[in-house]
Amino acid sequence: MARASQLLPKSSHLTWEAAASSPLCAGTAYRMLVGDRGARMTQGDVVLIWGAAGGLGAYAAQLVRNGGGIAVGVVSSPEKAERAREYGCHAVVDRTEIGLTGDAPADPTVVGKRLGKRIRELVGDDPHIVFEHVGRATFGVSVFVVRRGGTVVTCGSSTGYRHEFDNRYLWMRLKRVIGSHGANLHEQASVARLLDLGLIEPALSVTYTLDEVAEAARLVQTNRHTGKVGVLALAPRAGLGVREKGPVRRGPSEDQAHGNRT
Repeated sequence: MARASQLLPKSSHLTWEAAASSPLCAGTAYRMLVGDRGARMTQGDVVLIWGAAGGLGAYAAQLVRNGGGIAVGVVSSPEKAERAREYGCHAVVDRTEIGLTGDAPADPTVVGKRLGKRIRELVGDDPHIVFEHVGRATFGVSVFVVRRGGTVVTCGSSTGYRHEFDNRYLWMRLKRVIGSHGANLHEQASVARLLDLGLIEPALSVTYTLDEVAEAARLVQTNRHTGKVGVLALAPRAGLGVREKGPVRRGPSEDQAHGNRT
């Protein structure tokens, strides 16, 4: 049973699925970037976002742009690059261009130098903050590429928990690594307010019915999705729950809900 203090009102302009898809990733990204326990992003900060077209990255890009930062996304395809720009990235790097596949590089420093050069070409500066959640495959690169005195903030390790990095670049250049996890009630309420005002938008890209949950999970497992993937549990169909017109949503309409699966 949930306590009253654990509940937040749903924005009246959002569908049930759009509202449900937001709190976890939006709250986590908010805590990582904006909250007192995170990187405490300031205006003008260059923020490198791994997986900028995914669930966490979609909200990170919006929060960076809203906060006066410069979002640089890393993605795995031209299609995802376009989506990352729609979410708010000022510049996008395709990780295949810098020789980064799904595995941890043999020498993160080599890949880090390529990435750093590309970021400077795009925005003219090294990242102040690296938004890290990929883990083993990227962490060594993150520690290297973040600027002197910069911050790597991490909330997960989807490619493996045991990270390897060259510690010289951490201690000699006065960098920080911050662990972040979820959001407290105050941070979650702040995110709900941003959604209600339309200052951030749900990143829902496709919705499945409950009997299609295996297909939805497979989409995420194979990294073919963008943003958030929704599964209807109690709602009989997509598009319900809107009580009044409000800010324009990025989520799919009812007609689009089953048409974006490739």
